[in-house]
Amino acid sequence: MHERRYDRAGTCVPRLPAQAPGPRPTTPRRARSAAISEARRIPEATVARLPLYYRALLEMTDQALSTVSSEQLAELAGVNAAKVRKDLSHLGSYGTRGVGYAVAALVDEIARELGLTHDSPVAIVGLGNLGHALANYHGFGARGFRIVALVDADASKVGERVGELTIEGIDDLDALVADREVAIGVIATPAAAAQEVADRLVAAGVGSILNFAPAVVTVPSGVSLRKVDLATELQILSFYQQHRMPAALGADAPGLRDPRPRAGVT
Repeated sequence: MHERRYDRAGTCVPRLPAQAPGPRPTTPRRARSAAISEARRIPEATVARLPLYYRALLEMTDQALSTVSSEQLAELAGVNAAKVRKDLSHLGSYGTRGVGYAVAALVDEIARELGLTHDSPVAIVGLGNLGHALANYHGFGARGFRIVALVDADASKVGERVGELTIEGIDDLDALVADREVAIGVIATPAAAAQEVADRLVAAGVGSILNFAPAVVTVPSGVSLRKVDLATELQILSFYQQHRMPAALGADAPGLRDPRPRAGVT
């Protein structure tokens, strides 16, 4: 039996049925936390493959293709179709059975996930041959990366024009990062200078670093670091080239033996 309720005048007040609590209001801070939590649910391996899908989809856009199947996208990206479907499911994109994925929509979705819907200001530190090549590459702008500063420790290079920019001194790095809101630092220095440059970029407030120098670089937690080691990639290619040659020439070729282990042989 429910207990009756009365107001101050002695009138019986009807009891309202209990309601389940509604969703908590979304504040900007909670929305950001939810977005970060959502991003963390995407596996690192999937994140590494998203640029492959993005590049393939841009090529399809250039060819005026409106839809793509998981099999077609897998072939272009060099993975299997099941992996494509699983990766894209993390983005909430499932495609349509018998039709596939809408290319334009998928390009937009991956671009948003990778943060390519706005320009990311980039500073290149080290203007040797590699630094010059990176500075002169026009493909970065089309992908959402805007080079805003070229920096070198060699005083003889300061003031030199490279494309539309002028090389500036390493001592100006802090001011350049602050004034131009540099988000990503690219290290293209010799190995011996790489760690010092990384330290200076971090101290200046750069939160993401791409290291082309042939050296191991460490950064504090909270700073993203990616390494591009051209020598390592060439060595991996050399491995596959070496293992492919005996098979191509034949197992009986003199002085050559397939280095891959055979079943039952140790």
